[in-house]
Amino acid sequence: MAYVLVIDDDEDFAAAAALTLRSAGYEVAVQHDPEAGMAAIQVRRPDLVVLDVMFPESASAGFDVARKIAGPNQSGPPIPVLMLTAVNSRFPLGFSSNDIDSDWLPVADFVEKPVDLATLPARVSALLAKTAAARK
Repeated sequence: MAYVLVIDDDEDFAAAAALTLRSAGYEVAVQHDPEAGMAAIQVRRPDLVVLDVMFPESASAGFDVARKIAGPNQSGPPIPVLMLTAVNSRFPLGFSSNDIDSDWLPVADFVEKPVDLATLPARVSALLAKTAAARK
């Protein structure tokens, strides 16, 4: 069973995402701030992280977390990150999956909020399969 860590300050969304992923057979933990999320990764390495971009302390905290997760101080194979955000509704930047970059935005996929929770398990499954295939 794959272990998924959800890092999102929206407690309702995080709980709904966790419930949806657990129903699909994943083991899920939830953290509501970037520091707690990074601490949780140090305690137990997830197979995948579902990460928000905007947090109360910083509108770009999720970008920093994604870079830390992919950073040189992390051991083992890269942890895939599924980034979820409403940044385009708050700032008209046209931000999309085309902006994924190994240095600036080292994530595996990008999903715009509001997220259709019915599709979340399929997105997680596809990313885990892609990661497993890349490691072979």
